[in-house]
Amino acid sequence: MQQISVEVAYAIPDKQKIISLTIASTSSVIDAIYQSHIADEFPQLLSKPFDDTTPIGIFGKKVNILTYQLQDRDRIEIYRPLSKTPNQRRLERAKNVNK
Repeated sequence: MQQISVEVAYAIPDKQKIISLTIASTSSVIDAIYQSHIADEFPQLLSKPFDDTTPIGIFGKKVNILTYQLQDRDRIEIYRPLSKTPNQRRLERAKNVNK
C-alpha cells in the first residue's frame, strides 16, 4: 500500500501544534486527524464529531472532508470558530476611532 506524508495543524491564541505523519494514500482527512492524535493536545476538538460542516482546510482553502482525496504533503488545518466575524471587528474598530 502506498504511503503519503501529511501534516495536521491546529491553533488557539496561546498554543499551536503541527503534527507530521505518514499514512496510507487511501486515508481520509478524518482518518489523518485521528491518527495524528492532535486531540491529545487539544481535547476540545472531540467535543463534537467531525462531519462535512467541520471547518477544515488544506493550505488555507476550505475543503469538504468527506470527499477530499488527500495528496502527498498536504497540510490539514482545523479551524476554530471565530468569536466575531471580520465585519463585526471592522465595525467595532470604526466605532472606537470615532470616539
